[in-house]
Amino acid sequence: MAEVAGGTLSLRWIVLTWVTIYIMTTEAVDRSNFKTCEQSAFCKRQRNVKPENSPYRALLNSLEVTEKSIKLQLINEVNKVPLLLEVYGLQGNMTRIKINELNPLKPRYEVQDVLVQDPPTVPLTVMGKDEGSVELGFGNGLYKLIITSRPFRMDIMTGNELLLSINSRGLMVFEHLRKRKDSYTEKFSSTVGSMWSKIKNVFISEEKKEENVQSEEMKEATKAGEEETAQGDQPEGKDSQKESEEKEDEAGMWEETFKTHTDSKPSGPSSVGLDFSLPGFEHVYGIPEHADNLKLKTTDGGDPYRLYNLDVFQYEIFNPMALYGAIPVMLAHNVRRTLGIFWLNAAETWVDISSNTAGKTLFGKMLDYMQGANEIPQTDVRWISESGIIDVFVLLGPSPFDVFRQYTSLTGTQALPPLFAIAYHQCRWNYNDEEDVRNVDAGFDEHDIPYDVIWLDIEHTDGKRYFTWDSNKFPNPKDMLQNLDSKKRKMVSIVDPHIKIDSGYRIHNAIQSRNFYIKTKDGSDYEGWCWPGSAGYPDFTNPEMRSWWASMFAYDQYEGSMDNLYTWNDMNEPSVFNGPEVTMHKDAVHFGGWEHRDVHNLYAFYVQMATADGQIQRSGGTERPFVLARGFFAGSQRYGAVWTGDNSAEWDHLKVSLPMCLSLGLAGVSFCGADVGGFFKHPSPELLVRWYQAGAYQPFFRAHAHLDTPRREPWLFGEENKQLIRTVIRERYTLLPFWYTFFYRAYRTGEPVMRPMWVEFPGDVDTFSLDEQYMLGNALLIRPVTEQDARGVQVYMPGKGQFWYDVRSHQRYTGPQMLYVPVTISTIPVYQRGGTIVPRKERVRRSSSCMQSDPYTLYVALNAQNAADGDLFVDDGHTFNFEKRREYIHRKFTFANNSLTSRSADPNGHYNTAAWIERVLVLGARRPSSVVIKLSDGSESSLDFEHNAETSVLTIRKPAVNVGADWTLYIR
Repeated sequence: MAEVAGGTLSLRWIVLTWVTIYIMTTEAVDRSNFKTCEQSAFCKRQRNVKPENSPYRALLNSLEVTEKSIKLQLINEVNKVPLLLEVYGLQGNMTRIKINELNPLKPRYEVQDVLVQDPPTVPLTVMGKDEGSVELGFGNGLYKLIITSRPFRMDIMTGNELLLSINSRGLMVFEHLRKRKDSYTEKFSSTVGSMWSKIKNVFISEEKKEENVQSEEMKEATKAGEEETAQGDQPEGKDSQKESEEKEDEAGMWEETFKTHTDSKPSGPSSVGLDFSLPGFEHVYGIPEHADNLKLKTTDGGDPYRLYNLDVFQYEIFNPMALYGAIPVMLAHNVRRTLGIFWLNAAETWVDISSNTAGKTLFGKMLDYMQGANEIPQTDVRWISESGIIDVFVLLGPSPFDVFRQYTSLTGTQALPPLFAIAYHQCRWNYNDEEDVRNVDAGFDEHDIPYDVIWLDIEHTDGKRYFTWDSNKFPNPKDMLQNLDSKKRKMVSIVDPHIKIDSGYRIHNAIQSRNFYIKTKDGSDYEGWCWPGSAGYPDFTNPEMRSWWASMFAYDQYEGSMDNLYTWNDMNEPSVFNGPEVTMHKDAVHFGGWEHRDVHNLYAFYVQMATADGQIQRSGGTERPFVLARGFFAGSQRYGAVWTGDNSAEWDHLKVSLPMCLSLGLAGVSFCGADVGGFFKHPSPELLVRWYQAGAYQPFFRAHAHLDTPRREPWLFGEENKQLIRTVIRERYTLLPFWYTFFYRAYRTGEPVMRPMWVEFPGDVDTFSLDEQYMLGNALLIRPVTEQDARGVQVYMPGKGQFWYDVRSHQRYTGPQMLYVPVTISTIPVYQRGGTIVPRKERVRRSSSCMQSDPYTLYVALNAQNAADGDLFVDDGHTFNFEKRREYIHRKFTFANNSLTSRSADPNGHYNTAAWIERVLVLGARRPSSVVIKLSDGSESSLDFEHNAETSVLTIRKPAVNVGADWTLYIR
């Protein structure tokens, strides 16, 4: 036994530490630590149910139409368990479908706090009904929803076009809550009770039958089921479900063992599953987080995609395994329409994808066409969750931007980050002490490389006690922070949600005394093992716990903190080193008596929520927060940024970071990035340079590295590589006005900042599977070099007659075309789209805040019609005043008829700034005879200009107008 601060280091902890170190330093993830579908009892049960012959029937005579919804009962004709179906028409071309038990033994969990409001409804009208189906209309008659009784099925149509079918393959499974029947007496008693219930029904009066149509319908369903059984023609699908019902002690139904961990299930099997068919769709996207391609693959030959927040060390790529976050939203796209499915369930979830065109080559599809085959492409998706209810939103588009608006109207838009947060961040595990921080900070100044934030990992604390500082290494944190503040720079410190169990640690004592820890199934405080050793896990599902946690960020509570200290929530899946699958036991108990299995994927969401609230509260509600989190769920975009976790210094990890962030953007989370250079291993200088070049064009731009890697500050790889890295970081800073404007648009509309090519070119099938290039906003096409020793890359330029301008040479290309671009180590293929205007600030200083009043340059890229437009958002860059006091400028720039006009895009905003327009570059312009600027007061003046005939670039110097002013440039 060895003595340590705060307690005794047990042999068990020593062993666990070595095991952890071994896991952290292995070459690849140990898959055996994580379940496959076959090893997950509920996933296996559900997947064993085969298509067709669904046992569910809709009792159409139970139909109830209310002002907000329609309700009717479903009956499982095998086990006779009644369910309640609720259908809501929602404003904005959406519908919500909920299925729950009609009379559960106890309430089933329904996700809280993710929806920003109770979604506004629109009336559903009954348009037709017969004995086999009912037709409902919504969306001002644009859509109809047809519910078929037997087997239960739902179809959503617009006109004569079928958009989506639900349970058309008969894969719906709703495992009802039940008492365990583990003795002959219980089974006998149950049988007698059932017989007595049937005898009583015989004597129900005719009058009562008429008053209770729902009971009559249920009896009819019972009778029909009994007749089918007696006749021996029970459908195959019903047989499989009946067998499942009868095997009460089947492995995994009441308890389940994985490796050394046994999961007790006091409520027994409780999983839910439902299938969706998407005729006409071959491409589906979303359900992050997975280290996989942008276009989701079919899963027929392997595991489904898994959504279960897990701490996966050095994860594999191109794999459907679960990772740190889980957002259960999927988009389907074809040339005519985009649809979305949002499966609101926080339990462990698996998603199966199949397609009738999977595996067909292009030649095979052409052959089908030539032979007159009329098979419509179709993708089928099956959602399976361990517990909770079926609560699904169908987002009907029809455009990609409609789907973004619809989804974020439910879960919220991306929070507008403070300006510094979208600049460059420098991090490693760990900067050793205050002197190390001072030297790294000075190194950026010495080498003239801008940066905004330096980060501290877990070693800065007193023995992994969060909200503290190591008094030997960081004795004067305020002095350190003040030094950074003098240069307008910030710091981020890590605050993880596992709390060292130590009677001398005030945070632990406060949580324990308030009874805020998660409990075991036996009622004691849940303890796991993480970085501090034995740790408790605060119950962030408890609103009082979240409120208390937020209060700990107050300056008088978090000693040594200042207003330029922000927060990193790592390990919030939650990570439990000695837990099943390196996370928490599912039978742990949360606030309200809910099991961890019900809320697992919400835990990280609540941690980030509470931390962001704490940063807001410490400033009296004035300052915008910055919180980075590793785990996340639907709605996490409201609270900050995420990153792609513990990647590796490998080319494939660089490459996969693109579709990982693109997928997150489609699911509402625009503020995403990957550790530049890779967290594990040591990158070659070429890989590091290429990663900086890619990272500079991703929303969250942070270099980070493992404790065991050599130092990676940008100046440590030789002069040539330093200059390459310096150049691309400076490019990031010149584009900060553009980034900030598109983050504002994401905040207002839900549109992603970093977006797949197909979002901007939805009718071009050649964009549908592109992973290696993407758009920033609607203006910049980015094609990072992600291949080792690359001499050239392919760039696809879409759009018939669309102009694309190389941002460095200004050479113009016309789409659609596949362009081979020769590259050197200094090349980053970036193209501005014709018809757009991009604002930049070209005086780069040591940090973004130092550039606040600096002038702007506008890059006007003309399209084939000699037109372009763009916008610019300006505020103070850090407070909520843009919301509370309308202190902002939102400008609209329009180029048409050889004139460039600046007008307010939002007259409600007002903000005083010294920033002005320094230059205007017009790409694709002819040489004018003169350039005149006319101000709003009617005054005019001539401007100096220069025209490059070789590149067709017109440079107009010093319009010298305030960025908030109205003006017009006339190019004559």
